[in-house]
Amino acid sequence: MNIILFDGPERANLLPLTFTRPVADLRCGILTLREKWERRSGLTTTTLTEEYLSPRWPVVEAEENILINGSICATDELFEAIRSLANHEVLRAKPQTDEEGMLIACKTDLQGMEEGAIEKMESVYFDAPFVHIQYPWDLFSNNAVELENDFNLLTEGRDSAPISGSNTLIGDRIFLEEGASVEASTLNSVTGPIYLGTDATIMEGSMVRGGLALCDHATLKMGAKIYGATTVGPHSKVGGEVNNSILIGYSNKGHDGFLGNSVIGEWCNLGADTNNSNLKNNYAEVKVWNYPAGRFIPTGLQFCGLIMGDHSKSGINTMFNTGTVVGVSANIFGGGFPRNFIPSFSWGGAGGMTDFKLAKAEEVAERVMERRNISFDEKERAILEHLYQEAQEKK
Repeated sequence: MNIILFDGPERANLLPLTFTRPVADLRCGILTLREKWERRSGLTTTTLTEEYLSPRWPVVEAEENILINGSICATDELFEAIRSLANHEVLRAKPQTDEEGMLIACKTDLQGMEEGAIEKMESVYFDAPFVHIQYPWDLFSNNAVELENDFNLLTEGRDSAPISGSNTLIGDRIFLEEGASVEASTLNSVTGPIYLGTDATIMEGSMVRGGLALCDHATLKMGAKIYGATTVGPHSKVGGEVNNSILIGYSNKGHDGFLGNSVIGEWCNLGADTNNSNLKNNYAEVKVWNYPAGRFIPTGLQFCGLIMGDHSKSGINTMFNTGTVVGVSANIFGGGFPRNFIPSFSWGGAGGMTDFKLAKAEEVAERVMERRNISFDEKERAILEHLYQEAQEKK
């Protein structure tokens, strides 16, 4: 069996997070959506995605392929239903109306994904619940549920590494992988599980109210205050106050300041005392910039903070208004609130924006990635160059 995770219509609505990755490489809970399928299948997956992303994420086709919508979070029941598909059979979510159910998966070759081909296949319907990521805010809105699911998946039948007696423990749903450490901190897992990945560190004086996923090699700085459900992705550093937010990975919020109901991409840095609003003063529903619509759309949420694409940075004391969307490789600084939508490759703040030139953006990306011993190679460079040209054309 060969599993291919494909980018469906959800991808456009998940921008700017999907400018630089397939949908399946978004993180919700402890694992990425891809890792949830790979853990259950025991297989390495590949991706059917945008042409400019394909050199980094090439698709591999075999004689027997199962194509799965990359925006869906795996469950054991869902995986069994997909594995049971016959050749040229389609699995759909059971529709609530007369309309055809959403495409979950199909067993076919890549030609079967061509326009009109799927409609001719036999459909099977899946009626059990699952998490479907359609918009950026679905990531933090479903983080508590997925953190629970991933915690159970990763820890079942295993023993945690020892937890130091210097900590105050409330509840017993705490799991440390090998090399993880936490000292002189308060860990409350009654409200959600607390998971520390390989070589993750919680420094002294931190207060954690679960759920929390502190992924491999991630760090909570001294005195951090974490409210669930929060995910700190691999090689990320977090300080200050964080509530119901996700850092996908390799990003830093190393100092005091508030981050709430937010999703931060990779290679981002929030300067000291950067704060975001996650609740409007009038308690109204938050609207957020949507790329395909070209306008702000309602989220259905009262709490919604910052959505930030990869490689973006904020300077010291930056303030983000409720429901702000920041594109890729933006650099925001200065006093006052910048606008609620900051396009990719922007440089400036409330006083106005100018272009963040491609050469400079690449120089910063190379320097930042080098600090984590990761090469800014030609594939990464080509992605940024494509996005820069796309951004220029839309101005």
